[in-house]
Amino acid sequence: MPFTPPKIEKHFYSISEVAEMFGENTSLIRFWTKEFDHIKPHKNKKGNRLFTLENIEEVSLVYHLVKERGMTLKGAKQKIKENPEDTIQEHEVVKRLMNIKSLLLEIKEELSHEG
Repeated sequence: MPFTPPKIEKHFYSISEVAEMFGENTSLIRFWTKEFDHIKPHKNKKGNRLFTLENIEEVSLVYHLVKERGMTLKGAKQKIKENPEDTIQEHEVVKRLMNIKSLLLEIKEELSHEG
């Protein structure tokens, strides 16, 4: 399931909201925050993780590498560590292409209803 960005932008999102965006369990998101040093959500006084849009982008990168590209956690960590700029840029290109594909499919659907 592809990542679906939030419709209403807030300053912080709960771990359950982030998990829902990716169609994953909260336990997986929690695990990734422990495994990947670059994902650092804020924590409130109770210790609940609060994710910013930047944190969600970091989770999105891990999701892309692990779930969409099928990399192991070790491989994903190594790729992010060795070449973070190219990894992020590659992920941005994939996201843009997915948005274009979605838009084209919507146009195709609209055209098929008109004809």
